Amino acid sequence: MDDEKIISLYWKRDERAVEETQNKYGGLLFSVAFGILQNREDSEECVNDTYVRLWQAIPPEEPDNFPGYVCCIARNLAIDRVKLYAADKRRGLKVAADELAACLPEAGDAVTDRMAMTKAFERFLASESPTNRMIFMRRYFYLDSTSDVARTMKMTDVSVRVALYRIRRRLRRFLEEEGITL
Repeated sequence: MDDEKIISLYWKRDERAVEETQNKYGGLLFSVAFGILQNREDSEECVNDTYVRLWQAIPPEEPDNFPGYVCCIARNLAIDRVKLYAADKRRGLKVAADELAACLPEAGDAVTDRMAMTKAFERFLASESPTNRMIFMRRYFYLDSTSDVARTMKMTDVSVRVALYRIRRRLRRFLEEEGITL
């Protein structure tokens, strides 16, 4: 079933919407959650929580990019679960955030900043090569360790770290050129 039909099932409050979402995106959602949590049971619970959150969000939301929307929900739920476990056991969440901190502006109006940053990140990533986009997303969206990114991309850990450094440097320049400053 295509995404528009699934969304219309949510709007109709038809429980088949959850079943169709599970059939189409269940594996992807589990992969996103497991990449962050590294625990099967927690990841399955996170995926189930994603379906509940979708049911609550649609309507009124009507996502343009349904796979991205459901993955963001799963990712955010997994991150929230990691935060609950303990600050010292965040599995790279803090490290990844610290790596990007030098590139990001300070918070102002949260909603406006988030929207502007999202659009800026989309434009920046569109300007990067497919390999660099994948490295960036694996590290900062899926929160993979650099060694996991290296294994996935069939690169060395050092090459991934160098690529990430260069990408962050270009991101900082890009944000400055966009007028998004620190």
